[in-house]
Amino acid sequence: MPFYPQEKYQCGPAALATALNYAPAAKPRSAAVWKAPQARGRKRDTHITAKNLVPQVFIPGRDGSVQPEMLATARRHERIAYPVRPTLDALLAHVADGYPVVVMQNLSLPVWPMWHYAVVIGYDLGEESLILRSGETRRHRVSFRRFDATWARSQRWGFVLARPGRIPSGITPRRAVQAISDYQALHGIRAALSSWQALTQAQPHNAMAHFGLGNAYYEQQALQKSALAFQRATAADAALGVAWLNLGLVNRELGRMNRARKALEKAAELDSTWQEKARTALETL
Repeated sequence: MPFYPQEKYQCGPAALATALNYAPAAKPRSAAVWKAPQARGRKRDTHITAKNLVPQVFIPGRDGSVQPEMLATARRHERIAYPVRPTLDALLAHVADGYPVVVMQNLSLPVWPMWHYAVVIGYDLGEESLILRSGETRRHRVSFRRFDATWARSQRWGFVLARPGRIPSGITPRRAVQAISDYQALHGIRAALSSWQALTQAQPHNAMAHFGLGNAYYEQQALQKSALAFQRATAADAALGVAWLNLGLVNRELGRMNRARKALEKAAELDSTWQEKARTALETL
């Protein structure tokens, strides 16, 4: 895994460059002492360096980087940033799966904060310690207790990066949908399609994942696949009015008028912002 020593106030670019230049390998066997393996079969993106990221994420007036810029810059480099659950167990699970975790810490007191970004790359269960790329230290060891104290001051904020089509385990449904939606807003539905497909496989009961997939298929004019995705969205959440509406509209385009009517009637029954659109669509059948 690459290492970029931090220059003054530039821990954000250094941490992000470390994560961007790493691609998870196969899941390792469990071990008491473990560190993230070197990525295999993929060349480092040589254009992604801490120096190159500085103008993208570093805010001079604040002497540092803020979270939205970190996530947005990751998206610009064609990675999807997934915020992690704010627990130490979740963080360890991501590292065990081969995903380094970018974390934000406050290394000083809450009343006089010293914000700092680092990358968790490994851990030692026996010693109850973490291994970080941090500041000018390539392998900084810190106890679970000390790390969690500094991490808690940022409300345990952190994220992992994945290429489109890969869904890290342990990401909440809401955060997964939001992360892919943000990526889609920048790169378009075509670029996000593989991630929607992967999310519905990883989280089959996530109604919004199926809804996102339905929209992606519709954009590709794959109407039958789109209708099936919307149908699965309504099966996962029968109160999702927008999914019923879209299911009705797609079935109408497919010439399935009976199915279209049933879906639109369901959408019109639900008290939601889509109710009027469903009623209008019913009048045109």
